[in-house]
Amino acid sequence: MARRALILVEGSRGNGHLYIQAARRLGLHPITLSADPTQYGYLAVEKAEAIRVDTDDFDALIRECSQLGASYDIAGITGFAGRDESKYVKVSKLCRHFDLPGPNPEPIEQCYDKFAQRQLLAQAGVPVPAYRLGRDVTDVEKAAEEIGLPVVLKPVAGSGSSGVRLCRNIDELAEHTTYLLSGEHNWRSSPRILIEEFARGPYYSIDTMGDEVIAIGTADFGPPPYFVAREYIFPAPLSDDQYRCIADVSLSCLRALGLDWGPANIELRWTKRGPVAIEVNPRLPGLTTPRLVQLAYGVDLITQHIKLVIGEEWDLRRRQVQVAAARFLIPESDGLLDWIKGDRRAAAEPGVAEVELYVKPKVAIVRKSDDRDPIGHVIATSPDRAQTETILERAAGLITWSITPLPTPVKREQP
Repeated sequence: MARRALILVEGSRGNGHLYIQAARRLGLHPITLSADPTQYGYLAVEKAEAIRVDTDDFDALIRECSQLGASYDIAGITGFAGRDESKYVKVSKLCRHFDLPGPNPEPIEQCYDKFAQRQLLAQAGVPVPAYRLGRDVTDVEKAAEEIGLPVVLKPVAGSGSSGVRLCRNIDELAEHTTYLLSGEHNWRSSPRILIEEFARGPYYSIDTMGDEVIAIGTADFGPPPYFVAREYIFPAPLSDDQYRCIADVSLSCLRALGLDWGPANIELRWTKRGPVAIEVNPRLPGLTTPRLVQLAYGVDLITQHIKLVIGEEWDLRRRQVQVAAARFLIPESDGLLDWIKGDRRAAAEPGVAEVELYVKPKVAIVRKSDDRDPIGHVIATSPDRAQTETILERAAGLITWSITPLPTPVKREQP
């Protein structure tokens, strides 16, 4: 009998290794297809099979999966969007091609076009910020005047807050518009900018599977004009009425976008008019969220996602309610990382569930004002929110580092 394999298209710094581990626990052989497998260090650590293939080439992916099908029983195909969200669209099309469980490609494509997503949500009556589409400087200036400053500028396609900036005045608007349209930003398609009202209010991150709300967390961000997450905490402190309201809006988002299969992550802001949808991602979030959800609710989203992918019965029942939080370690300057220490002391603190460093000494630190800025994280958990915050503050404070400016300053890449 052929060995059952799980095909993973590309990888993820945040939770790729968790998919490898979960697949093996389920008796599957994980195989990663990547244009450059060496960029995912966990593949070597996990001694996981990886095959080099052009993941931008759909036909090449079909050929590779077909060849693997001669040696393995391919139980399922999934993958990661990374910074190129078209990869997850290809995953959905591969599932369709090989008649395997997977999301409908059309809603996935619509979600990754932020303007199309806004239109579908608005047409369905879901509260969204005022928005416009811009292709040139004139469009952007006109839209900002109609909406009113401050506004948020973001690429229509993209992830991880790359290229996203709050523009509080005319000068910031002109500066960021120039950056986005000058060719400095890494566009994967023709430049299109979403100009939207700045939704003021607490931020909430909602994780769903199918048509069920699994977890609602909140986050704290660094100083404007960028949106770099500094801390996540699950569950968010909400009254029963607030929880129901956020859950209702989240499920309305899924219905409006036709997302009725698999995981999704919805980002909302609670404004003066209640919850407003900021963005819907038709996949599990990266960074630390799956780990926080598991610690807080006892639900392993990654394992349950794989079960769905291979057509097995899943189990989303909550088994515990703890307060889990992650603090990201974010440098305040660019340069050469001389040293970083204290991670072992932090990991030994009572209540600390995980400490991870993403970098090693003697690497260049160049901040990009998006989710690539953190150099590590600390996760803490306890039965109480205040206690979890105290543990996190103490543990994160034990980790220190030194960065020396480079002799020739590195030009800081804008988001």
